[in-house]
Amino acid sequence: MTYWNDLGAVAHRLDWCDAGGVRTRFVEAGAGDRAVVFLHGINGHLEVFLRNLASHAEAGLRAIAPDLLGHGYTGKPARDYEIDDYLEHLSAFLEATGVDRFSLAGTSLGGWIAARYAARYPGRVASLSLISSGGLTSYGGVMERLRSLGDAATSGRDGVRERLAFVIKDPANIADELVDARWAIYRRADYKAALPRIMCLQDPDIRARNLLTEEELGRIDAPTLVLWTRDDPTATVEDGRRYADAIPSARFELFESSSHMPQLEEPERFDRLHVPFVLEAWDGRSPA
Repeated sequence: MTYWNDLGAVAHRLDWCDAGGVRTRFVEAGAGDRAVVFLHGINGHLEVFLRNLASHAEAGLRAIAPDLLGHGYTGKPARDYEIDDYLEHLSAFLEATGVDRFSLAGTSLGGWIAARYAARYPGRVASLSLISSGGLTSYGGVMERLRSLGDAATSGRDGVRERLAFVIKDPANIADELVDARWAIYRRADYKAALPRIMCLQDPDIRARNLLTEEELGRIDAPTLVLWTRDDPTATVEDGRRYADAIPSARFELFESSSHMPQLEEPERFDRLHVPFVLEAWDGRSPA
């Protein structure tokens, strides 16, 4: 299984931009005014969306996936890595890439960021997709597990595989290419130095002051698709339904064959749901 080859049939580019003084890596496929921006999760990088970008580009969307602040090959400034810091970086990235109005799709930490952005800047978000999103829960065991796996993943490829196995249900989806891509990031000195800041949201006190509220989610006016999995190791199905129930125009969909990243493990079903949803939102129709 490969990941970059999934982009072989469409025009795309891998590039860097200056986002508020932070050198930011991103991949872009497709063109036009209808942009959809994909945000990955904690310890992640843009490659987790490579299986989805081509189908969105082929549908006439400008599909963009950056490495978040401190993640992947994006710069890792010595600053806090709380949700407002990610929002500031995201806003600077959107300005740098000329994106004014857009759809947002985020998984895990990326969904947390996307939900807060949509609540705070409603006029800019054409649609919102929350994929196994964080931000509503604070489970001590999950936070401790993420911290320990994050540390272990910087020690070698076996640690990287263990980290990926936590969020990927089918071992066949933990391709050597994905392990190698992640290990190339995790072994870098700048990533190891930034890791304690990256993991700050796994501290109960820091997490508590960053959590989303149901009142906040109630301010989201964009059409919203909540994509959840039955076997998510970080949250329950009920947590996903809490997300959907709190957002006025949300629709809930459950994946049965994924762990934490349905866009990677079930890309065909994900794209069949997601591409029409985004297009309908841009066309001004109420997504079914």
